[in-house]
Amino acid sequence: MRWMLALPLVAVAMPAGAIDRTPADARAVVQRYYAAIDRGAYLSAYALWDRGGQASGQSYATFVRGFARTAHSRVVAGPPFDQEGAAGSSYITVPVRVYATLKSGAAQRFVGSYTLRRVNDVPGSTASQRNWHLASATLRPAR
Repeated sequence: MRWMLALPLVAVAMPAGAIDRTPADARAVVQRYYAAIDRGAYLSAYALWDRGGQASGQSYATFVRGFARTAHSRVVAGPPFDQEGAAGSSYITVPVRVYATLKSGAAQRFVGSYTLRRVNDVPGSTASQRNWHLASATLRPAR
């Protein structure tokens, strides 16, 4: 089951033309993702998913509806690990802890991780493709 939550974080701005390449950059993408959601900038958040949002496994409308019940939340993103390359791409995992409060007042906690992907510096790749993008998420309720 995929859980989508709005999490307040400070946006990490990237200079125009900058390329997210390091493990720290992958972690910053997760933080920017939740910062965009918290601001209600759902299109920006959706665009951080690989393949223009398709990697989220949801349509844009379904993605937006997934945040309708969340009032407040925060994420703690841990140090990235398991960076590896495969067939012209690199992958990295960013562990997260999510603390959320629903509009009803109920508290929720989740643990899990995001896997991010970027195209390596191969001929014909664009600057955008060489940035980290969310490829998948695994979140489960914390005990």
